[in-house]
Parts: sequence; C-alpha cells; structure tokens
Amino acid sequence: MERAEFRFLRRLKADDRGAVLVEFAMVGPILMVMLLGIVAYGGYFWLSHAVQQVANDVARAAVAGLDTSERSSLAQTSLTSAVGAYPFLQISAATATVTGDSSFLKVSVAYDASNSPFWALDGLIPLPSSTITRQAAIRLGGY
Repeated sequence: MERAEFRFLRRLKADDRGAVLVEFAMVGPILMVMLLGIVAYGGYFWLSHAVQQVANDVARAAVAGLDTSERSSLAQTSLTSAVGAYPFLQISAATATVTGDSSFLKVSVAYDASNSPFWALDGLIPLPSSTITRQAAIRLGGY
C-alpha cells in the first residue's frame, strides 16, 4: 500500500492551479519597470522636441532685432509666449541665450526638466540629464 505522504506529493505535483500567479509574481515587476521606462523616455523625447520647437520660435523672433541687445530682448519675450504654448513646460525652468556674429544668429534654449513628472522615476529608471539644451541658427543677410 502506498503511503499517504507520497499520494499527497503526487497530487501536489499534478496540480497547476497557482502556476499563473507565481509566474506573474516573477515577471510582473519587470514588465512594470519596462512600462514606466517607456513612459519616462516618451516624456523625455516629447520635452526635447518641445524645447527644440521653442528654440526655433525664439530664433525666428530674435532675427528681427537690429543689434544684440534688441535680439536678446525679443528672444526673452518670445520665450515667454512660446513656452506657454506647451502644457508641461514652465517658463521658470527655461532660459534663452542669443549669440552670433555678422553672418549667423544662434539661439540656445536650456530647460531644467527635473521638476517634470517624467523625472519622478529617475531613481527607478536611468534617465538622461534633466537639463535639455537645444539650439537654432539663422543665417543673417543674403545667401
């Protein structure tokens, strides 16, 4: 006659009702981190694109100035309105720098995204630098 312990072990080995739960407990956290990484990097790419568009708008506005000080003033005014057009951008985190010579106007926009909701995951997911810098250049004069 077979012992009761062996029958119990044989029945336990054949029973697979909790296997899905155990498998999800092992794979679930990895899937969640991957999903959060997709969201965080998607936010980073969106913010980078938005900062580039702001740099383009600021450069277009600054080119109308006659000298460096007027171009800088136009750039700051345009920066305020351009940043306001994007929902996750804050004007307090953006700075614009206008440089150039007699043939080119170069505008650099730096944005500190560390207060963005996408950087809340920085400890869990390795993210790029929270300072996003994008540039736009316009040729002055004829081609």
